[in-house]
Amino acid sequence: MRQRLTLITLGVKDVGRARAFYEGLGWKPSERSMEDYVLFPLGGIVLGLYPLQELEVDTTLTHQPTHFSGMTLSYNAVSEEEVDAVMQEAERLGAVIVKPAERVFWGGYSGYFRDLDGYVIEVAHNPHWHLDADGHLVL
Repeated sequence: MRQRLTLITLGVKDVGRARAFYEGLGWKPSERSMEDYVLFPLGGIVLGLYPLQELEVDTTLTHQPTHFSGMTLSYNAVSEEEVDAVMQEAERLGAVIVKPAERVFWGGYSGYFRDLDGYVIEVAHNPHWHLDADGHLVL
């Protein structure tokens, strides 16, 4: 298996509502999106929003809600000001702030919010990491 992920699909309760949330953050869906499967190209990886009930059927698993699954999605911002702006916009769109943005032990600045379906998203500025001209993380 090659060392890469190409698609992350989130099972959501209401695809239209979830789509509006991410579009509200400024994301543009692919023209290949469908009514019940929205695809957001993220620079080499795609985030998909798919009906939770349909994802249960496809995986043959039953969704088990949890307070925290032990996984986060992360957005790396170019500045602390961008972190604050994204956190404010997410909250305005209905996200719940889990941890307000603050300076953190590893030398950066980050906060967490829970999207409309409970997925935990970190918004961080890491001055020790480099983002290239296209916004890709360079390790």
